[in-house]
Amino acid sequence: MTARRLLAADAAARLHEAGVESPEHDAQVLLAHVLGVDRSQLPLVDDVPAPAAEEYAVLVGRRAAREPLQHLTGTAWFRHVELLVGPGVFVPRPETELLAGWAVEAATARQEPVVVDLGTGSGAIAKSVADEVPGARVHAVELDERAHGWAARNFAGTGVDLRQGDLADAFDDLAGAVDVVVSNPPYIPHEAWESVAAEVRDHDPDLALYASGDGLDVIRVVEQRAALLLRPGGVVGVEHGDVQGESAPAVFTGTGRWEQVRDHRDLAGRARFLTARLAR
Repeated sequence: MTARRLLAADAAARLHEAGVESPEHDAQVLLAHVLGVDRSQLPLVDDVPAPAAEEYAVLVGRRAAREPLQHLTGTAWFRHVELLVGPGVFVPRPETELLAGWAVEAATARQEPVVVDLGTGSGAIAKSVADEVPGARVHAVELDERAHGWAARNFAGTGVDLRQGDLADAFDDLAGAVDVVVSNPPYIPHEAWESVAAEVRDHDPDLALYASGDGLDVIRVVEQRAALLLRPGGVVGVEHGDVQGESAPAVFTGTGRWEQVRDHRDLAGRARFLTARLAR
């Protein structure tokens, strides 16, 4: 037996030394995972059995090597839903919850809304909309085969229509019939890869991260596809990098197809996503 507090403190110190941003949190999450309890129940645990302590040491070592926390636990929470995640799929970020929240509000404002998620990855946004807007008809597309597999598992029982393919030509059958288009596309320029956190750079799929040129190439494709899919007056929301707070909205304003184009900041005050309405 090992004292729970000592074990968690040692793990947090190791993670801190390794440069993990939230060492105490991650140490507690991993310990709760090993013990099979909720993190809130850890104070009720005094001692950790030797086998669990050994398993914990292995997971802490992997986290210290900057393997994503969610890969170690196999799950990620996003708004009100739990997602299965692992190698081959982009781990959803808390910042994207704001875009998902916008999509939920936009869908809620319409009767029997049709919502399309372009480049769904793990399915975080689409699953959130399906969960929070019961009357919505939600469609999602993902190109990468491995990510598509994760999305399929996450959509089980939700009624989300998942397809595998390129967002550039997805959902021709829905042209002009969609109320809300939402997308968290790749937007990091290839030359900026060194600035990306190790957990993301080394473990998230490149297809979900990087866009050619100025990082806006896929956003330009999303703009074109959204213009085709949306009914007049329909709305689109697209995540972008924090340095693209002016250039990403300009992709939409420059076409003359959109009105009410505006950018939104995340809780840290950084430019995070744009929204626009298709002109009637």
